[in-house]
Amino acid sequence: MDTAVAARATSYAKSNTWVVVFIFCFLGLLVDGADLMLLAYSLSSLKAEFGLSSVQAGSLGSFTLAGMAIGGIYGGWACDRFGRVKTVVWSIMLFSVGTAVLGLTHSYWQFAITRFLASLGIGALYVACNTLMSEYVPTRYRTTVLGTLQAGWSVGYIVATLLAGWIIPNHGWRWLFYMALIPVLLAVVMQRLVPEPQAWLSTQAERAKAGMIGVRDRATEKRQSIFKQIFADPQACKMFVFWAMTAGFLQFGYYGVNNWMPSYLESELGMNLKSMTSYMVGTYTAMILGKILAGLAADRIGRRAVFAFGALGTAIFLPVIVLFHSPDSILWMLVLFGFLYGIPYGVNATYMTESFEARLRGSAVGGAYNIGRVGAAVAPAAIGFLASDGSIGLGFLVMGVAYFICGVIPALFIRDKQFDPQKQ
Repeated sequence: MDTAVAARATSYAKSNTWVVVFIFCFLGLLVDGADLMLLAYSLSSLKAEFGLSSVQAGSLGSFTLAGMAIGGIYGGWACDRFGRVKTVVWSIMLFSVGTAVLGLTHSYWQFAITRFLASLGIGALYVACNTLMSEYVPTRYRTTVLGTLQAGWSVGYIVATLLAGWIIPNHGWRWLFYMALIPVLLAVVMQRLVPEPQAWLSTQAERAKAGMIGVRDRATEKRQSIFKQIFADPQACKMFVFWAMTAGFLQFGYYGVNNWMPSYLESELGMNLKSMTSYMVGTYTAMILGKILAGLAADRIGRRAVFAFGALGTAIFLPVIVLFHSPDSILWMLVLFGFLYGIPYGVNATYMTESFEARLRGSAVGGAYNIGRVGAAVAPAAIGFLASDGSIGLGFLVMGVAYFICGVIPALFIRDKQFDPQKQ
């Protein structure tokens, strides 16, 4: 173990240098969220240029989510095996370069396969940033900070929305994806400035002493060892199953709505791209507020209550938008909806990381969250299928049911603050 690095990490944890870590993680999730939304804003252009059906267009979102699921599972394992910071850096490199290559594709399958590969980095980055941050931020305001961190995704949505409104009408969809190369600079700087957290370094030292890490160990053996430990521990196994179910329904609703909302506003509410862009900015701004306030509330009244409130509130409000919207009411409806459906993600990261101890945390969080993402991968294609014979709005009603279930599971079965990431 590099004692200099360990000493530096300890110094960071005891000072306010976690703020520097927060800035890098926030920017990481910002570009992660922006990258995810580039596809949503390009769907209409891709359908026209590649001659895609609604089901094919929706399946591009499913390819994205499938790649994110696999990337997240391996990203969680990589966090435990190679380090939180290294995983963040290589995840940014993977999705930045992969997304830029999308601008060079000329067919449905070229785009789909490239998108799947790039999405491995998107999924891994989300797990790595949240795990890294949870082990740096002081316990007393962890959810506030991690809730604010989740707002990075929403800021990324706004950045993508503004870029799409400017680039697509003037330069076409390909240049939107070329912009994804810029975050490579973030990865290079972060590698030099941010050390691994002390919790990970201590866990690695303990494993080395116990003989769990040796020169003859292979990566596959290591991965199996960690997941065997999760399922051999009754409490960890139970939390893993409950979180996988919760994450599946949460992401089924979240990404289904997120992938199709711009198309819904354009095709079924008759908005042009400029108007739709303004409405989406309002929605995502409200989502940022929802995530930050959710973090503040969760540090005071508990993670479970706030998470359940946001999920159940979203479940109730989705049918309200679909069934009762009007030209005069749609703006305030989208703003309130953005606030509500941001709440679960403002709490999710802290709630999950505190459900597992440090030696299993990266793999358990990455595995549970991203097994759920495999189920969520069907959501965009499912809405596309419903849109073929009905409407996008009908698909949104199905998403509301998913949100209801994802609120009920933690409310009944997942208690708060089971482990402190700075100590356990």
